[in-house]
Amino acid sequence: MGKNKLVQLPLWTWILAVLPLLAFGVGKGKWGNFSVQFIQEIPRIWTDLAMKNWELPNSNPEFSAQPVSEEFYYSLPERVIFKTYPVYHPDYEPDGYWEWLHEQEAEIVFDPKNLKTEEDWIRAGELLFDYPIDTLGAVIGTEHVRDRDFYRDTQMPLTSEGVMPFAKWVVAGKGKVYLGNLSCGMCHTRVMEDGSLLKGAQGNWPGDKAFAYALEKDGASEKAIQNVTGFLFSSPFVAGDPHGKLIASGKDSLVAAYRAVPEGAFGRQGTSILYPPQAPNLIGVKDRKYLDHGGLGQHRNIEDMMRYIAMNQALDFLNFYGDYNPLGLTKERLYSGQPIIFPGTYDRHSDEQLLAIAKYVYSLTPPENPNKLSTLSEKGKIIFAQQGCVTCHTPPLFTSNQLTPADGFEIPEEHYGKYDIFDISVGTDPGYTLNTRRGTGYYKIPSLLGLWYRGPFLHDASLAKLEDLFDPARLRGDYVPTGFKPHTVKTRAVKGHEFGMDLGKEDKEALIAYLKTL
Repeated sequence: MGKNKLVQLPLWTWILAVLPLLAFGVGKGKWGNFSVQFIQEIPRIWTDLAMKNWELPNSNPEFSAQPVSEEFYYSLPERVIFKTYPVYHPDYEPDGYWEWLHEQEAEIVFDPKNLKTEEDWIRAGELLFDYPIDTLGAVIGTEHVRDRDFYRDTQMPLTSEGVMPFAKWVVAGKGKVYLGNLSCGMCHTRVMEDGSLLKGAQGNWPGDKAFAYALEKDGASEKAIQNVTGFLFSSPFVAGDPHGKLIASGKDSLVAAYRAVPEGAFGRQGTSILYPPQAPNLIGVKDRKYLDHGGLGQHRNIEDMMRYIAMNQALDFLNFYGDYNPLGLTKERLYSGQPIIFPGTYDRHSDEQLLAIAKYVYSLTPPENPNKLSTLSEKGKIIFAQQGCVTCHTPPLFTSNQLTPADGFEIPEEHYGKYDIFDISVGTDPGYTLNTRRGTGYYKIPSLLGLWYRGPFLHDASLAKLEDLFDPARLRGDYVPTGFKPHTVKTRAVKGHEFGMDLGKEDKEALIAYLKTL
């Protein structure tokens, strides 16, 4: 044979051969020794167009949330992420730990240039999930977590190492040690009975009890408590203005209202301590179509999850509801260019940081369920189908991913073409979704997955145990709720969702046994 010749192939063949190498990157050296590079596209999530219709309208439509503009949002400084350290109960804190913390230098621990793989992004997301956005004492301060009374009075859950996992020490420089609050993990971390942590679960942070403790310990004035309660919860556009009445009720009543909220629920901004929302379980949230108990945020893709995280990291304090703003701002003041320090923060997560958190949240998986299938649970599975539970809690997600209207809310005709609606009310308390800034008039149909590690139950955390859900006594006015009950009452009916309540004792036991296997 003669000299080797280059094989003459059609041009399209060469293009198909080379394109994959160009797409994934080619390492130095021989063509046969190339490395695959992870290329991550970073979406720009806060655009005027995207924010316009992402959230559902308020149940009082003319007071639907108006978020800040794209220009304003991206003018806020990006959050710097420092290394954090655990907060110990005073009896568990290692000898010399406090002094050692003050000798540490600041260490910045998030840099997107170091994220080379999907696993890198998820690990960074976990770090950011636990990272507090507030170091100004928005909820609790340094002096509180270093006081034994704080843990006793709030019945604070601790890990087996004596760590209080809902806050972190942030070291911003040598001698600059701050208590960090308001991370995602603060509300979405659960200390299990064995002292282990379950991240992303319905949390058991007794946040409102902790806040009440701080208010009393610090000797906060009535005016100060009224102000903070106002910007957290006020919704003066609601008929009857229930939060206005709460604020006018006086210091002792306000503190009692905070103390009444049980662990597993939390009066997050824009909701209420009159109708406190159950802390949602985030494990499996990737498959949910709506976020918040009222389905306020649509969840169509990871960009929507990023928007939700950004909004809930204190950006909603800058929303307008009609002409009302929780901080008392006017639109002229907001867009004047003057600095605004708003509760918890004055900066924002970068789009890279938001993407990392969303990837981590999407990666969450449930722990091994100790409740194994049995003859009893198999009987319960049949009852679950016979009772029609599968209509709304459809396997395998155990939710139909629909919205159901609250009593007193009339569904606008145009909503049927926009949202996923099951237009029958189950009769649960409508206060949260009709009387708050986050109210939509709906409740989302929740997934039943992971019920065994969750509680308290219902959207307002009224019932401590699954067994309570099927107790007919809860429908009576003399019932004492096992979970949340308002600070002004001793007894009240927990109405709605009456499915399965007419079952016999053995059938109820079987149904509950099945639910605990999910």
